[in-house]
Amino acid sequence: MTASSKQQRNTRYYIGDVKHQLRDGFGVYVYPNSFFRYEGEWKAGRKHGHGKLLMKDGSYYEGEFSSGEIDGNGLRYWASSGNTYSGQFRCGELHGFGVMQYGDGSRYEGEFSYGLREGHGFLLDKEGHAYQGSFHNNKKHGEGQMTCRNGDQYEGGWILDQRQGHGVLRFIDGSIYEGQWRNSLFNGQGSMIHCSGVIYEGMWTNGQPAGGASKIVIEGGDVLEVFQDSPFTVEVQLQNNEGEMTAGESGRVLKLSAGVRYTELPPSCSSTTFLKLIEDMEEKPFPTPFGFECISYPLMEKMLERDHSRGSAPLAVTKSGFVLTDSPIPEGEVESGSGSDTMGGRGAPPSNLDGNLQFSGSEDDWQPPPANQRVEAGCAKFQNVMLAPPPTNYRAFLVMDELEKQKAAKKPAGRASSEKLTSSLDRSADSRSNIVSHVGGNSKSSLADSVNVRAGEYVIMVQDVTSPPFLNHPLPPAFVLLRVIPPKNGKNSKSVRKESK
Repeated sequence: MTASSKQQRNTRYYIGDVKHQLRDGFGVYVYPNSFFRYEGEWKAGRKHGHGKLLMKDGSYYEGEFSSGEIDGNGLRYWASSGNTYSGQFRCGELHGFGVMQYGDGSRYEGEFSYGLREGHGFLLDKEGHAYQGSFHNNKKHGEGQMTCRNGDQYEGGWILDQRQGHGVLRFIDGSIYEGQWRNSLFNGQGSMIHCSGVIYEGMWTNGQPAGGASKIVIEGGDVLEVFQDSPFTVEVQLQNNEGEMTAGESGRVLKLSAGVRYTELPPSCSSTTFLKLIEDMEEKPFPTPFGFECISYPLMEKMLERDHSRGSAPLAVTKSGFVLTDSPIPEGEVESGSGSDTMGGRGAPPSNLDGNLQFSGSEDDWQPPPANQRVEAGCAKFQNVMLAPPPTNYRAFLVMDELEKQKAAKKPAGRASSEKLTSSLDRSADSRSNIVSHVGGNSKSSLADSVNVRAGEYVIMVQDVTSPPFLNHPLPPAFVLLRVIPPKNGKNSKSVRKESK
């Protein structure tokens, strides 16, 4: 038998072809530790060519060998993890281009360097996020694009699996952030266009605007004063925690509403009919920072055309606390399709205090509630605002009137007829007589001219109604006291000073 002839050696370790007493050709080799088993081609005593290396735990490699080493193209399976790799190898390591299907469902297709992801590749992780870009030491590193499972898309810099440097994030809801990143958070100079319409440009820290708005501030102090039945203007600023105006923020939607102090009816009230009426109209009061609760009161917006035709101008609240007449009316952005949500502020003209007398004018005579306003460069302005006539059987005034009656009943008759009530509890008979005199005819005058708003103290509230809330954090509402005072002797004073405390 010659050395080149095929021989089958039934030994403990090898069964196959031999040439010059060396394994050569096809053969099966069982290693001494019995963990490895090789089936394939040999050359000069070494694994060379195509073969399959099997492991006792079920793992295996099948592909090309060169001079005893796994080298070239092949398929590798790991039984312990369920990972499968198909691609290029060098010296037994994943090296070159290949596709790794991980046991947890993730998948990588791209370049490897000695067992690690290195270079350009595409990774679909187990959470469903898809990344395409640069890798280093098995991590996302360099420039890359990621599409998250929820549809958000990021394009920009990465360092060690973290978004770092400059990048753009496009949210599925339409919001866009462009700027600096650190540890996958907005950090540094950047700008965001939010899906709600809010725009912020400035510094960011740990994912939040460094100089972003934290509160709403109504200019003019804690107390504003206005003449009865006169329009006024409310100016608002957005400020940060340091009290600085956030000029880099625009687009928040603010809503203006009003309220009257909520008064509990005392147990001494014996009128069953009156108690039943109040119970039917009961509404949930809202808290204020002034130590008492309020129930809503309707506002309205005086139309500009009516102001010009009558020759009147709105009252503007200045920073010093004055309410000025004959002020110019600057143009402001109006958020259309929205308005006050206060009592009597929707659907129909509001009624007066007398339950038996409704507003009889046409719908053209009714004034709409104030429209919501969008913030521009940290500021917003509500112009030509007026307190609307009280709705029919308005609860707060009914309770006030009932308390007046009880108070008057306890006084001697001679004194009760001569004493005057306070400004906050003006007699309802006065306003009702005005209603009859103005509304009873066929005049086309506006509702504001037909009904006197009660003098006294009201609460103005400004709310952040941005939807959806900017960064999921709506600003807390702002409050201010509004004192309505009658004109002095019918003269239209130029200003009303804030009452000193």
